[in-house]
Amino acid sequence: MQALDWIVLIGTLTAIVGYGTWKTRGSKSSEDYIRGGSSTKWWTIGLSVMATQASAITFLSTTGQAFSDGMGFVQFYFGLPIAMVIICMVFIPLYHKLKVYTAYEFLENRFDLKTRTLTAILFLIQRGLAAGITIFAPAIILSIVLGWNLITLNIIIGILVIIYTVSGGTKAVSVTQKQQMFVIFAGMFAAFFITLDLIPKDVGFVEALDIAGASGKMEVLDFSFDLDNRYTVWTGILGGTFLMLSYFGTDQSQVQRYLSGKSVKEMRWGMMFNGLLKVPMQFFILLVGVMVFVFYQFNPAPLNFIDASTEKVLASEYANDYKALQEKQTALFEKKKAVSVQLAKSYNTADKQQLLRLDSIEKSYRAESKYLIKRAIDAEYATEYDKLKKEVASLEKNPESEIYKVKQAELKTLYKYAAKDSETNDRDYMFISFILKYLPSGLIGLLLAVILSAAMSSTASEINALATITSIDLYKRNRKGVPSVDPNADDEHYVKATKWFTLGWGILAIIIACFASLAENLIQLVNIIGSIFYGNVLGIFLLAFFFKKVKGNAVFMAALITQIIVIGIWYIEIMPFLWLNLVGCVIVILLATILQMTAENPE
Repeated sequence: MQALDWIVLIGTLTAIVGYGTWKTRGSKSSEDYIRGGSSTKWWTIGLSVMATQASAITFLSTTGQAFSDGMGFVQFYFGLPIAMVIICMVFIPLYHKLKVYTAYEFLENRFDLKTRTLTAILFLIQRGLAAGITIFAPAIILSIVLGWNLITLNIIIGILVIIYTVSGGTKAVSVTQKQQMFVIFAGMFAAFFITLDLIPKDVGFVEALDIAGASGKMEVLDFSFDLDNRYTVWTGILGGTFLMLSYFGTDQSQVQRYLSGKSVKEMRWGMMFNGLLKVPMQFFILLVGVMVFVFYQFNPAPLNFIDASTEKVLASEYANDYKALQEKQTALFEKKKAVSVQLAKSYNTADKQQLLRLDSIEKSYRAESKYLIKRAIDAEYATEYDKLKKEVASLEKNPESEIYKVKQAELKTLYKYAAKDSETNDRDYMFISFILKYLPSGLIGLLLAVILSAAMSSTASEINALATITSIDLYKRNRKGVPSVDPNADDEHYVKATKWFTLGWGILAIIIACFASLAENLIQLVNIIGSIFYGNVLGIFLLAFFFKKVKGNAVFMAALITQIIVIGIWYIEIMPFLWLNLVGCVIVILLATILQMTAENPE
């Protein structure tokens, strides 16, 4: 990084934190600090909602997802506009009418205190984990790529967020998120057009799309009912709708954004703004990843985008194997480049089939590189891998035998394990690696500011929501029940308490970030955590809205049982994680209804 990059990066982040702290100083009432003064305009609500969801993971992981698998991930968001309409019609008017500070206050009025408390705790568990991941994701990538200390980065990101979130509460989060979204949009548009400019001059945007399409990257819609496929139109519309309903309708990190609205009209306009803009935004971010893929059809790409991992394997006993693989990759690149040039000149089926075949070979090289890296960094894995490899080789004469099939399955499990390891899985590192190696000075600083701004915006929303739930749903509500405590404690007391809870959750998020580890794909990890809990929580709210005969005890027991069932389904991998949202919602509604009907003494 050059001096200009540091100036842009530090200047951008300092300006955002300073502006948010100054603009919202002196928030002393719960109405101002927790609900943002109920004065937020619709465009601020819309941008704040988008910024809350658009974490650093969105830009690092989504571009990597597109580079690896293409545009199909956008189907994940197909249920979002549907969810926005339902939230505008049902959730917003009800929350506004009750003048609640949190979504879970409504549950006590409808059911009882224990159901409210249980739902709040489920939120605290899943969102507390997610808050740590939103700090950890950019920190670990930047630490490896830039050579910065990981723990130091976690602490820096966390402290920047804590400063303005503790100072100004909900209003500070909303105000800063407008600036952060401006930085994010500016950075992504700049990255897109400069990437196009880096592609050979005789390859226009249309030709670039043709090359991406020939490699299978432009397959947006999948109408199959294959449960092994995570992203299809049906998982997006069905599972995605339930996930988005729960996320935007019951997750306090989002509910708190629109509860700060000036009126029901402003809240609705803000949510519809998000519903209309979010899918195109995600499509565009995926398209940036696809354009980077096209760029690498004309420029050599590394076998693995994590330089530190490459250095480790080249310093190991597997160095010669890895170098041989690099030579194969170089020879393959020349063939791919020639075919891509030909495709750009005249698109034809033969060239498309040739490019697909070469892409398949390259994927096999990348997979093999992951195995070699894993063997180089993990001696125990290498021993087990080599042993199994020899056993499989000795059994190849009888491929139909059961023992051969068992050993092959064990070997595939090791492959899968290697591909998921944080030091071999480089999908989330692709975009940042491209930025640092090929983009001009100044823009590098801006895009790093994009990544850190996105991390800050999501984390700020999350710790703000976590503190609000802890203060209002647990501390304030249960404090009133203690005889020795004045139930009419002044409002300023709860503002101070919320500030301390904000600080506490911020510190806990930093601690979680320091002990976190990468999954197969960061954006999937966040959505998996949400899907485990969101369906159950959404079902509780739907019971409250539409099943008037079902009472608190039945809902409480059903929610506990459902959560155990959903965790079990996820653990044994019966279905793609998006379906957990629908399954959890349906199970809790059915169980609560049955328990209410069979209760000896209905409430």
